[in-house]
Formats: sequence, structure tokens, C-alpha cells
Amino acid sequence: MTSRPHLPSLGEVIRRQRERAELPMRQLAAMVGISNPYLSQIERGLRAPSDQVLQAIAASLRTTADALVDLAHRHAEQAPPRPSVVAAIDEDPGLTGRQRQALAEVYTAMVEATAARRRRGRGGAGSAVAGTPDGD
Repeated sequence: MTSRPHLPSLGEVIRRQRERAELPMRQLAAMVGISNPYLSQIERGLRAPSDQVLQAIAASLRTTADALVDLAHRHAEQAPPRPSVVAAIDEDPGLTGRQRQALAEVYTAMVEATAARRRRGRGGAGSAVAGTPDGD
């Protein structure tokens, strides 16, 4: 499995635009003619919308599908690289979408906690616990 850079999903862009328009998810789903769970999966990056659905979402958000895709690409250029562990989680066919999301969230939280602990350790007395160099 190869790691690819994290691309903020088109779903994230759709969610942000929906929130800016102050549209509840159920309302946008009804406007587009899709189910609320399907829109939720699109926004969470678990499913890619068809061209027809993307066009309908864009029209409901008073924009174009091209504008949404362009916005996703612009955000992708600014995004930090995706860790290989998260890439492996995302590509594991033995996990459900929800399991992938949960594992990636737990991994990210642990990495962030370790980084914060290390930053605190540089500024003062050592924070390592006996037997583990990083306090783990």
C-alpha cells in the first residue's frame, strides 16, 4: 500500500459550504433529492457523489460543481501530508468506514498528545515516566 498526500475531501468542502449557507443537513439532502445518510457519508468522505448528485448539491448551495472541486483542490494544496498510518487505515478493506474514521481519530489524538507532552518537556523538568523514554 502506498501513501498519498491527504486531500481534504470534496465532502469537507460541501459540509463547510452547507454550514455557511446555514442549511441543516436534512434540508440540503431534501433539496438535492438524496437521503440524509447518503449526504452524511458524502460529507464525511465515505462516499463520492456522482456527477449528477454533485451538480444538484452545487445548485442547492448556489455555486457550481467546478467551484466546489476547485475549492477542494485549493485546500488540498495547503494540507499537511497524511501520515502513512492513516493511509493504511483508509486503505484497509477489512474495516468499515466508521471503523476507519474512529481509528484515524484515535491515532491522530495520540500523536497530538505525544507532541504536546514533548513540547512541555522541552520547557521544564523532564516528564518521562520511569522505563519509557517518552513518558508512554
